[in-house]
Amino acid sequence: MAQADIEIARAARLRPISEIAEGLGIPASALVSYGPTKAKIALPFVRRLADRPDGKLILVTAISPTPAGEGKTTTTVGLCDGLNAIGKKAISCLREPSLGPCFGMKGGAAGGGYAQVVPMEDINLHFTGDFHAITAANNLLAAMIDNHIYWGNELDIDPRRIGWRRVIDMNDRALRSIVNSLGGVRNGFPREDGFDITVASEIMAILCLATDLADLKQRLGDIVVGYTRGR
Repeated sequence: MAQADIEIARAARLRPISEIAEGLGIPASALVSYGPTKAKIALPFVRRLADRPDGKLILVTAISPTPAGEGKTTTTVGLCDGLNAIGKKAISCLREPSLGPCFGMKGGAAGGGYAQVVPMEDINLHFTGDFHAITAANNLLAAMIDNHIYWGNELDIDPRRIGWRRVIDMNDRALRSIVNSLGGVRNGFPREDGFDITVASEIMAILCLATDLADLKQRLGDIVVGYTRGR
């Protein structure tokens, strides 16, 4: 009987991430570790590679999505394994799974069979915590908007024309359209609001596009959250 993806993942012998990095020419000093099997690469090290010639890029994409997924990750990992097997230095660059699809019909997003990335459960569930940080940053701004209106609305923001929605990394149709600040005077001014999924937030896009901390701050500062009453 064929093994399930999770059985294959749990049976895998995980090499230390420092050992894998060493094979790619990345020193341990350039790693920001999240335990023995996960790490980020420090930006100063990445910048030191600017003068190196670019490698070849293979983009794996698909159309006509199915409930079970189309197999982009599985194809990518299998292709990367195959290239390494014939002596090429190849590495897969994948997006982090969102908890929404992971707990939906599609399930996890770390590949399948013997063409998957491990530790699969860690990757599918929280990973390095970036999505939670993005969620908190997004919802902090949402709270600041409502708090500003509560304390006098000096900027004259029109509560009917606020474009900044809250986010959560989950599929929850009950939160798509809500009315917030109910419960009396102390809770602010009721208005229509709603939740998007974290990976669709503008802060998610900004994090992907930012080149450094200064660029990140600039882009965050340029966000349009709503409009004033004047037309």
